[in-house]
Amino acid sequence: METRAIIAAVLMAAVFIVYQVFFLPTGPEPTSQQKPAPPVASAPQPPTPRAVAPSSGAPPAAPTPRAPKAPRPLQRLATVDAPLYRAVVSSEGGKLQELTLKYRGEKPMVIVGDLGPAGLLAAPADGAAAEVVAMNLSSETLTVTGDRLADLVLTGEAEGLRIRQTLRFHPETFAMDVRLRVENPGTAPRGIALTLPWVTRQAWRATAEKFQGQHPTEIVWSTNGHIDRIDDLSVVGDRSVDGEWAGLDSVWYLAALVPRSPGFKIVIASDGKVPAAKDGNTAPVGRASIAVRATPTIGPGQAWEGEVVVYAGPKEYDRLKTLGLEDAINFGGFPLPQRYGGLPMRWLGVPILLLMNWTYKHVGNYGIAIILLTVVSKVLFYPLTVKSMRSMKAMQMLQPQVNALRSKFQKDPQALQRETLALYKKHRVNPMGGCLPMVAQIPIFYALYLALSVSVELQNATFLCFVRLFGVDLWICDLAAHDPTYVLPVLMGVTMFIQQKMTPTAGDPRQAKMMLLMPFIFTFMFLNLPSGLVLYWTVSNVLQILQQKLMNRPARTRAAREAKDAGRA
Repeated sequence: METRAIIAAVLMAAVFIVYQVFFLPTGPEPTSQQKPAPPVASAPQPPTPRAVAPSSGAPPAAPTPRAPKAPRPLQRLATVDAPLYRAVVSSEGGKLQELTLKYRGEKPMVIVGDLGPAGLLAAPADGAAAEVVAMNLSSETLTVTGDRLADLVLTGEAEGLRIRQTLRFHPETFAMDVRLRVENPGTAPRGIALTLPWVTRQAWRATAEKFQGQHPTEIVWSTNGHIDRIDDLSVVGDRSVDGEWAGLDSVWYLAALVPRSPGFKIVIASDGKVPAAKDGNTAPVGRASIAVRATPTIGPGQAWEGEVVVYAGPKEYDRLKTLGLEDAINFGGFPLPQRYGGLPMRWLGVPILLLMNWTYKHVGNYGIAIILLTVVSKVLFYPLTVKSMRSMKAMQMLQPQVNALRSKFQKDPQALQRETLALYKKHRVNPMGGCLPMVAQIPIFYALYLALSVSVELQNATFLCFVRLFGVDLWICDLAAHDPTYVLPVLMGVTMFIQQKMTPTAGDPRQAKMMLLMPFIFTFMFLNLPSGLVLYWTVSNVLQILQQKLMNRPARTRAAREAKDAGRA
């Protein structure tokens, strides 16, 4: 049986090979397997002229002679090594072939062909297609050390103009200064359009790639201090705005362009679909881009200068504030009724974030800083919490009388409501007393939640990191990632269940039983949330349990006596 199976397999393979060799048509060999670059960075080729048949009545017109273009120089690379990052600069317009941040590990900000700057583009002022400016590098190795700045100078020509681009690297920041100088050596005014774009793929959310750097999920820009966001890169469209800055934004990282000279405009564009040649896949992939563009007209013998700051790094509040980019951190807004608008959570989120960073500078551990921050918030709201608990206790003690009224006025809802309110008024109990203090705390707790959600400082920050066993970190070695052992989410669920059991209930017993299901639901919700958030929630539950025990201890005898009296009544 095995021999016949082997013979059948050999015959099938022979037939397949013979069919391919003798029967399938052979096509021309592909001339290039080079991966296409993003459209905004590519140099479009002029259309090939087609031969036109001459008419019988007139001789064919002579074609207009075109000046041959000089051969494009070979691409050269310059390596820049700085304390905070490592970069590789190309002579093709000064674009970055590599940019890896030295921030809590190595975080790449550039993927060639998919994400990163496309270099300096130049085009005539009449709106013709732009091309990458081929330039010469002043150096191929640059080391940024100490407190000294380092410059990389690139020189080239485009549209009959001399272009000088100076890239200035700073040792203590993730920002880079781009200074442009364009000279007109001719005898007539010349116009030119200069563009500095940063390109990204649109479909980052649909990829399963393990990439520890920036995955842009939205485009954000500022116009007269007003922040606009597009959180769907597939519907970016094309627009030009007079803004202060624009950026490709993700939760923890930002790539932003900040014009520092007048005459620049911010251009946000989407080039639709381009073929992707990655792993043989030719499915169309859309791209979006941000750019700054200037269109100066330079007189003969004159020069034009402009400056743009490029920031590519983590969204640390202090670093962003020095460049005016602090609003790129999205704290969201607390929803209110439509007539009142919304409460900007940055008013509360920024102080909490600064307080957490200040605490970290003194304790040296972000996990301990989160615990202390939670304790401080509980202490500040302790009077409101006590008032809420006392109101809920009073409601619980009056519950037997309320149930008696429900039985007595079962068929008269209006009388039931009237007698119930009279009962509350007699015993000086406010039915909303247990809710209003909690409502006042919700914005603060929500701001704490948001501050921990957007804090890049928690990335790769350890809390209680003991050992790495079989590829799993024990216990919490990254507060921005979920707990790989799931111990902390389970502990959070247990503390939440104990808190629910200890909380006084004054409503329907069936509703109280439904509330006991909330800890199980929250446990599953928190399984894959960042450990910093779960730690904050767990500590908050533990403190709530301690507060409840402290309040119940001195009032236990008095509460029992009042409950008996209320039952007799």
